[in-house]
Amino acid sequence: MGRTDEIADSYVDDWAALDPVGATSVGIAGYDDRLTDLSPGGFAALAELDRRTLAELSSVEPADERERVAKEAMEERLGLALARYDAGEITSEINVISSALHGTRGVFDLMPLAGDDAAANIAARMAAFPAAVAQFTETIREAAADGHVSARDQMLEMAKQCDSWSDPAKDNFWPGLVERVRAAGEVPASLGRDLDAAAAAATEATAGFAEFLRAELAPLGREKQGVGRDRYQLASQYFLGAKVDLDETYAWGFEELARLETEMRATAGRIVPGGTVDDAVAALDADPKRSLPTKEAFREWMQELADRAIADLGGTHFDIPEQVRRIECMIAPTSDGGVYYTGPSEDFSRPGRMWWAVPEGTTEFSTWREVTTVYHEGVPGHHLQVAQTVVRKELLNRWQRLLCWCSGHGEGWALYAERLMDELGYLADPGDKLGMLDAQTFRAGRVIVDIGMHLELEIPRDNPFGFHPGERWTPELGWEFMREHCRIDDELLRFELNRYLGWPGQAPAYKVGERIWMQARADAEARKGADFDLKAFHRAALDLGALGLDPLRAALDRI
Repeated sequence: MGRTDEIADSYVDDWAALDPVGATSVGIAGYDDRLTDLSPGGFAALAELDRRTLAELSSVEPADERERVAKEAMEERLGLALARYDAGEITSEINVISSALHGTRGVFDLMPLAGDDAAANIAARMAAFPAAVAQFTETIREAAADGHVSARDQMLEMAKQCDSWSDPAKDNFWPGLVERVRAAGEVPASLGRDLDAAAAAATEATAGFAEFLRAELAPLGREKQGVGRDRYQLASQYFLGAKVDLDETYAWGFEELARLETEMRATAGRIVPGGTVDDAVAALDADPKRSLPTKEAFREWMQELADRAIADLGGTHFDIPEQVRRIECMIAPTSDGGVYYTGPSEDFSRPGRMWWAVPEGTTEFSTWREVTTVYHEGVPGHHLQVAQTVVRKELLNRWQRLLCWCSGHGEGWALYAERLMDELGYLADPGDKLGMLDAQTFRAGRVIVDIGMHLELEIPRDNPFGFHPGERWTPELGWEFMREHCRIDDELLRFELNRYLGWPGQAPAYKVGERIWMQARADAEARKGADFDLKAFHRAALDLGALGLDPLRAALDRI
């Protein structure tokens, strides 16, 4: 074990003690009865851990290439996390998807339910939730006093989410969690009373935070949702793990969207000869073989397709470790509309999972739209990438296996995986291919809208869509543009637009990350020539673990 590995392993131990919610999320045992300290001091302690670790790493001379990659990955990730903390971005973060409160609520989705120990952990952690809310409220107040505040509209949208979590007629999350515990097995009477009391207190705290957001914080919030170039540049670099030219990337977004829509029109013609994309969509939606009537039927379909992909790809196109050959498809207990992946626990007692938070009112499920989603979240996408990293103890230190994540690397790989499945023939059905292209156009459109809205850029006068040439982007124009270029329902699209406005730089990481992955593959092909082997490239790239995209390219160049 090299010095970098020793520092990394020590970091994981210290971090888990400071962030029990994070520990449960990545599957480190022993912290399931505790919540993370969300006070200003709690955030400061995590930042100090990063600062101290970076100082230790600065004196390390890597002994070999493996250690060099590990050091570069850790310095890049911790350095940018610390920069965001120092800029006030982390302690002031209020939006519809990534605040500390979202992480605290979401960790309960990952906890086991059956058995007295599991129920006791949930009761203890849920009982601590009101204190965590009070701590987070203190942190947000202090950040606001220092001039760091989120946009008012994001505060109001998050308040609506808290309403839904605490409303008996909607998600009713906390009492619903107790019901799931009881459904998993008999609960002793005294523990049942603890669960009920904790759920009532957590519900009250959730509703109270919504009131705090509306009454106290929103009047302090920024009127404008765009964050400007300087803040956006830092966010973009953090989510990509790479520095990119924002203006060139914005222009590329238009080119990529136009390319994809041309391919969509050609694919639509295979479904309805002579028809438009809308004609093809209507035909697919009317096909009973491509529709499922219930959430459970849809979950079963996702599971079957995910299992089949693992069976097909393992040993042919990828080396899939035995532990990774299991994935669970889940319906989430909330209705936020997101589709996401959660990794396995360190010992694989909790498998990797694909989740879908079904929006309220959704009663029919189109499979043609979601074949590509299963490949994105499962294999060869996130599940292969994340779960196989957890396995690689002989190659990666504990920090690399459990804690390192970069959206540009991870989401970029997952989009690359969708295109790879087309390349390998798994999207030969034109309906499934149209679903993939529709998802890709959605991701390309948000490169344009995310950068454009936050930087308030001019819409190109010669843009290929004739869309408001020469005007400056606003949230209203962002809505109009996305409505014209994607085919998702209004409720989910509204959530997506709010996500872009509140989480600058993250949404483009998918398509821009894919672009960098594609270029890395092309560079490898150019270097290797006739010796290039695609399976070997994938194995070598994935065996590096997660890392920022600039360190990824540097490491691949040395292979």
